[in-house]
Amino acid sequence: MTDTIKDIVRHTALPVREILQDLGRKLRQTPSVVLQAPPGAGKTTLVPLFLLSEGLAGNERAATGRILMLEPRRLAARAAARRMAAMIGEKVGETIGYKVRLDSRVSDKTRIEVVTEGVFIRYLQEDPSLDGIGLVIFDEFHERSLDTDLGLALTLDCQRGLREDLKLLIMSATLDGDRVAALLNNAPVITSAGRSYPVDIRYLDRPVQGAVEQAVAATVGRALREETGSVLAFLPGAAEIRRTAALIAEQAGNDILICPLFGQMSGEDQDRAIEPAPPGQRKVVLATDIAETSLTIDGIRIVVDSGLARRPHYDVQSGMSGLDTIRISRASADQRAGRAGRLEPGLCFRLWPEPEQRGLLPYTPPEITQADLTPLMLQLACWGVRDSGELRWLDSPDNAKIEAAREVLTSLGALDANGMITAHGRDMVALGMHPRLAHMVLKAREMGLGWLAVDVAALLSERDILKLREPEADFRLRLEALAMVAQNETGQARRLGADIAACRRVLRQAKQWMKELGIKKRPGQSLEKAGLCLALAYPERIAGNRQRLSASSQRQGQFQLAGGRGAVLPPEDSLAAEDFLAVASLDKGTRDARIFLAAPLHLYDLEDHFEDRITRETLIRWDTRSAAVLSQNRRLFGRLVLQDTPLADPPADLVATALIDGIRRMGLGCLPWDRKSLSLRERVAFIRQHRETNLPDLSEKALTDTLEDWLMPYLDGMRRKEDLGKLDLYAILTDLLGWHAQQELDRLAPPRITVPSGSSMAIDYSQDPPVLAVRMQEMFGATETPAVLEGEVKLLVHLLSPAQRPLQVTQDLAGFWASGYETVKKEMKGRYPKHYWPDDPRQATPTRRTKPRS
Repeated sequence: MTDTIKDIVRHTALPVREILQDLGRKLRQTPSVVLQAPPGAGKTTLVPLFLLSEGLAGNERAATGRILMLEPRRLAARAAARRMAAMIGEKVGETIGYKVRLDSRVSDKTRIEVVTEGVFIRYLQEDPSLDGIGLVIFDEFHERSLDTDLGLALTLDCQRGLREDLKLLIMSATLDGDRVAALLNNAPVITSAGRSYPVDIRYLDRPVQGAVEQAVAATVGRALREETGSVLAFLPGAAEIRRTAALIAEQAGNDILICPLFGQMSGEDQDRAIEPAPPGQRKVVLATDIAETSLTIDGIRIVVDSGLARRPHYDVQSGMSGLDTIRISRASADQRAGRAGRLEPGLCFRLWPEPEQRGLLPYTPPEITQADLTPLMLQLACWGVRDSGELRWLDSPDNAKIEAAREVLTSLGALDANGMITAHGRDMVALGMHPRLAHMVLKAREMGLGWLAVDVAALLSERDILKLREPEADFRLRLEALAMVAQNETGQARRLGADIAACRRVLRQAKQWMKELGIKKRPGQSLEKAGLCLALAYPERIAGNRQRLSASSQRQGQFQLAGGRGAVLPPEDSLAAEDFLAVASLDKGTRDARIFLAAPLHLYDLEDHFEDRITRETLIRWDTRSAAVLSQNRRLFGRLVLQDTPLADPPADLVATALIDGIRRMGLGCLPWDRKSLSLRERVAFIRQHRETNLPDLSEKALTDTLEDWLMPYLDGMRRKEDLGKLDLYAILTDLLGWHAQQELDRLAPPRITVPSGSSMAIDYSQDPPVLAVRMQEMFGATETPAVLEGEVKLLVHLLSPAQRPLQVTQDLAGFWASGYETVKKEMKGRYPKHYWPDDPRQATPTRRTKPRS
C-alpha cells in the first residue's frame, strides 16, 4: 500500500505535491509544523496519504501507528475519507476511515482516521497519551471552533507531558501562520501554492432591501438564465435555505436540482448535495458556511454570497446563549468566492456594495471568544486542569465567562467547592453532550425518566424540528411529533409541522444515547414530566407566571425567571396561562426575553426535586402599588417567588422601617404638613441662614435623611399612607427642638408680632427678608420698621388696602410715611372715601377698623 500511495503522489498534479518532501523532512526534525495552503492545493487528501507512506504515522512505541486528521464538520470528514479511499482504490473503513457523531467507518486496518474535533476530544479524555497515534493533523484550522482550540490546547499538553514523540501538523487556507507557529514553540511554517481559476467578482449597486431570501433567489435565477454551470449560494441558516429553495422552485424548470446543505441534515442528504448533478441537469446548492472550505462540489462555477452567517454568542450577564446573524469576514468572503474557481473560471455575486467590502473584519472571531465556555471548563476539569492558564491557547478564554461556567458546573454537581471534577462530572463528560443535558439525562435516569430525558436532550441538540415560521413554544409538541415518526405516523407529524428528516436524526441520536446509558424506552409513557426534565438542565430558567401572585389585570404571558429576568410569551400561546414553566430556549432580550421553547412544570415537582434550592424568608416591605407595608412569608426558588403568605403579626420595628422606606419613596409631601409646622421649619431655616446656631437642620433633604431619628418613634401602629394623616408634625418637630431651642427660636424668629393697632400678625419666613402683611391703618403711628433676629433683619412690610391688596412694600416705614404716603392717600381716599386716611400717619391713631367711628 505504501508503494501505491507513493505512486499516486508522484503522478498527481495537485500543487501541494511540490512541498511534500520538505514537509516530511520538517516533521521528522521537529514535533510541530504549520502548513499554509489555499483551497484547491490538495492538502486535505494528499498530505495525509504522503505522510502515511513516509512512515510518519509510527512512533517510538510502534513502527506502525495511526494518523488522526481533525475536520471541523462531519460532512468534510466523510468527504475527505471517501476521497482518499477512492484515490488508493479502497473502500472507506479499510486503510482510510472516519468517525463522526452517529456514523463510523473504521476497522483494525485503518491507518488514517478522519474525525471531527468533538470525537478527538473524547479520544484524548479516554486515553490522554494517544497511544498508537503517531501524528495529529488539524485541518481547516482557521475555522477555530471551541473544540478546535480545546483540542489543540490538550494536544500540546499531551505532547509536552506525555508524548514528546507525538507529531502535530496544523493546516489551513486562511491563517495567521506566524502566530500559530509561535504558539507551537516557533514551529516551521511551510507555504504551498494553490490551484484555482480566476473568479469574476460582482457587487450590488446598493444594499439589499427586504428579506435576504428574496435577493438570493433573484440572483440565482439571473445566474441560471445568463450563465452556465451549477450554483452554490450561501445563506445564514436552515430556515433561510428552506425559504429560498421554495422561491427558486417556483421559477426553476425540471432541469434544475435544488439541494439544501446544512449541518443538521443527515449524512446521506449532505452527500447528495455535493455529488455531481445528473446528466442534463444543473444543480443549485443552498448552503450555510459548511461549504466554505474543505469541500469541492462538482460542477460549481457560480457563487451567490449573501454575506451573512450565524455564529454562537454567549451573554455573561443574562446567562443566555444564542446564534447571532452577523456579517462575514473578508477571509470568509474570499473562501466563498474561491468555491467558484475550483474547477474552472467562475463568477461570484456578492450581495453588498463594493465599498462595504473594506468594512468587513479581516477574520472571523474565534468561537472561544464568543461562546458559552461551560463545555470547555468541564473538559478541562476532567483533564485535571483547574486554571485554564496552565494550558497554551491561541486566544485565552475570557475570565468572566470562565467564572460563569464554573458557577453553572458547580450548581449541576459537576465540580466540587474546590473546582475539582466530581464522579457525577466524569459521568457527564462520558456522555459527550452539553453538560446541562448530560446532567439532566443522568438525574432523570435515577427517577425512571431516562427515556424521556434522552429524547429531550436529542431534540435540544438539533434545531427546532417544527418548521412553522412561528411555532407554539410547547416543547411537548416536539416530543409528540418525535413519537409519531418513531411509530411511522409521519403524516400526523407533518400536520404538526414537523421536519421528518430532522426527527429521524433526533431518533438516531436518542437511540445511541439510550444504548450507552442502558435505557429502554417504554411505549405509552406520559410526557407530563417534560417540564421536570427541562428544569433539571436549566434550573435558573424555571419561570413563574406574574399573574399567579398578582391581582392586577396584567396580560397573560408575563413570566419571571428564577435568575431574576423577565420573560414573555405571546398571550395567545397555549403556555401563556401556565403557573410555572421550565424554559429551554429564549432570546437575549435586554428587558424581557422572548420564550421560544418551554414546558409546563408542576409546583410539586419543583418542591420534590429542588428542595435544596428552595429558600424561605420573611419580607416586610413597602408596596408602592397599594401604598402600604406588606408583611409576607415567602418561599423562593432563586429570585422566583413560589408562595406568598401574609404575616399576621409582623415585628413593629420592621414595619416602621418599611414605612420609612415608603415615605422616602413618596417624598416628604406625603406627610400632613400644616401652616404651623411649615412655618416652624421656615423660621429655623431663616436663623440657620443668618447665624451660627445649634438649631437642627429641618430642610427637606435633612429630614428625609434622618427619618429614622425624628419620625420613626411616632409610627407605631401605622402601615398605610392614609395612617400618616394622624401625625401632628408641629408637635413632633417641637419635641425634636427641645425647650431651650424653642426659646431661642421664639426670641430670634418669633412666629407673630404685635403691630400698633394691638393686633398679633403672623410673620412669613418663607421669604428672605421675612414678610409682615398688615393693613395700612393698623400701622399708623409706627415710625420704625419692625425687625427680627434681635433687630438685625428688618421685615418686609406689605401695607394692605381695606380690600387686603398691597398698597406699598417697604423695609423703610418712616421713609414711606414721609414721601410715598401722600400719593397713596389721594388715590385711596377717592376709592374709599368713608375710610380713615389721616393727613399725618405718624401722629394718627392706629385702628383695626378700616372705617372711622361715627
